[in-house]
Amino acid sequence: MTGEDPFLWLEDVEGEAALGWVAERNAETAAALTSDPRFETLRGELREVLDDAERIPYTVRRGAYLYDYWRDADRPKGVWRRTTLEQYRKDEPAWDVLLDVDALAAADGEEWVWAGAAVRYPDYRRALVMLSRDGSDAVVVREFDLDDRAFVPGGFEVAEAKTRVAWIDEDTLFVGADLGPDSLTASGYPRTVRRWRRGTALEDAEVVYEAEHTDVSASGWYDATPGFERAFVSRATDFFHRELHLLADGDRLVRIDVPADAGAYAHRQWLVVTPKSPWLGHPAGSLLVFDFDAFLAGDRTAHALFTPDERTALSGHCWTRHHLILDTLADVATRLEVLTPGPDGWSRRPLADVPPLSSACITDTDPDTSDEYFLDVDGFLQPSTLTRGHIGGDTEVLKQAPARFDTAGLAVRQHFATSRDGTAVPYFVVGPADRDRPGPALLYGYGGFRDQQTPGYDAITGRAWLARGGTFVVANIRGGAEYGPAWHQAALGPHRVRAFEDFAAVAADLTARGITTPDRLGITGASNGGLLMGAMLVRHPELFGAVVAKVPLLDMLRYHRLLAGASWIAEYGDPDTEADRPHLEDMSPYHNLAAGRPYPPVLLMTSTRDDRVHPGHARKTAARLRELGHRVLFHENTGGGHGGASDNEQAAHNRALAYTFLWQHLGGGTGS
Repeated sequence: MTGEDPFLWLEDVEGEAALGWVAERNAETAAALTSDPRFETLRGELREVLDDAERIPYTVRRGAYLYDYWRDADRPKGVWRRTTLEQYRKDEPAWDVLLDVDALAAADGEEWVWAGAAVRYPDYRRALVMLSRDGSDAVVVREFDLDDRAFVPGGFEVAEAKTRVAWIDEDTLFVGADLGPDSLTASGYPRTVRRWRRGTALEDAEVVYEAEHTDVSASGWYDATPGFERAFVSRATDFFHRELHLLADGDRLVRIDVPADAGAYAHRQWLVVTPKSPWLGHPAGSLLVFDFDAFLAGDRTAHALFTPDERTALSGHCWTRHHLILDTLADVATRLEVLTPGPDGWSRRPLADVPPLSSACITDTDPDTSDEYFLDVDGFLQPSTLTRGHIGGDTEVLKQAPARFDTAGLAVRQHFATSRDGTAVPYFVVGPADRDRPGPALLYGYGGFRDQQTPGYDAITGRAWLARGGTFVVANIRGGAEYGPAWHQAALGPHRVRAFEDFAAVAADLTARGITTPDRLGITGASNGGLLMGAMLVRHPELFGAVVAKVPLLDMLRYHRLLAGASWIAEYGDPDTEADRPHLEDMSPYHNLAAGRPYPPVLLMTSTRDDRVHPGHARKTAARLRELGHRVLFHENTGGGHGGASDNEQAAHNRALAYTFLWQHLGGGTGS
């Protein structure tokens, strides 16, 4: 596409003309999909899955209680609640409801969506509750009393913004908010950190730290661990680089001298660093710990708790009171170890065995007081099992999720495709174990921002796709972090094409293995994965039979001017520079659409309330495809934010639209 963008008017999120166009497209999509008898069946089944009363209520410990946020058919907006461990062990625990979001929404006349809560340590008496209007990233903040189960009259309250807030003590917060001109960065996040004292106006709170307008954000937090009380501030100069400072006496900044691309934080006496580039003789992707005070004094002696190799990467880690639990991936297979500091260094031993082609993660620990941990294990065909244990002690199975789709005759396999440059790209295939001919398949990918795609039980995919005869595929393409920082960095900026080539290689490999054929292979992705879908549409339309792109990023020449887009320049490049504009123009799906190309059918889905990826990306692309004479359906949910839906009814409706579309165009099995 050359010349001025003829569809800029569709970027007017709530403009009358734009919303009129959206209503017309939504009606067309409803006529094409909701009238299909498969739609209502799918919607009902998916709503049943989402409202499942027997699913595991995952909790976080705060003192004596386990906290949970829960939605179901009777409480579509959900409740924030808590219980004791003794109760949680029961099949039907007694829950203490702290906040009913449905009741609050009705009382306030607002479409509130729960966005989390920061509970004050160590007394856990008060919380800063965050509420989103219809699912947007921006939130309002209100102080809540957990004993009174009510908002605090005259308490801390912050108006709607992409606020950063943290407790210092019972009467003081660190806060970054929208306070008018110059208070936000170009990405729309807070630029200042203020110390706000109870009883004073937020706009009068003292500024203790300030980032640049071109930075992504600034934030501050307080570590209240007894004996290690410390305050920190940081500025994210871009999505992957930041400066970290200790806020010493008199608000003196003490720079924590680690590489800007490294993750770094303090835990008790330790400084923990995860460098993304080689540092101090250690490779990128290592996990290093230093004595915090010695580091500030200039000592760079590190304990290397993890060193990656060609096939193994750090996935995550978390602390208990006396140990560190290490989560690593070996060819995307989970391994868990316990590391323990001692006078002669750090010892290690396995924590738990993880079945092949499954995943395990620590959902919660209690690093302040005990060595308790909660371990969740699942797989593509294996519902979650939640285990509680104490390191060095006994374990108990607390919860077992029910099976929500028939897995008889299904199997999970891992294969490797060869990308254009010779790189081996792993992918998982879930489907019939003994299929003797190609069938319908759905390929998912993301490929960006260090995201990792590991095996997991998804009852939505199971009911809507696998149980109806489809095969589901997950591609571990570059841009993610399945093999550490290098796997991500290989697809940054001008090298983004490698992620596209990896995905295309997996698609071709599926056909070469006889698993599917191009006309029966659908693809789906969201957000950055929506960019991947757009790239596949314009680069390799011959490989696919249908494309579903959700909340997609598609205009790569204006993305940095829309909502949070400026924060992603480190991932993609800057369209305003001569160095980056050529590759961004080449990779921009919106600008590479053409008439006369044999594009497969496309479904574009977005949300009016998405304040992260602008709905204009999907709107303009749908308009351009229509103008060029191509088949495209478009659906925009009026609420839901970047997640696309703000309650289970919306989620079931949206997903039923997508699966109905896929079955219409890919056919086969009992889904046809």
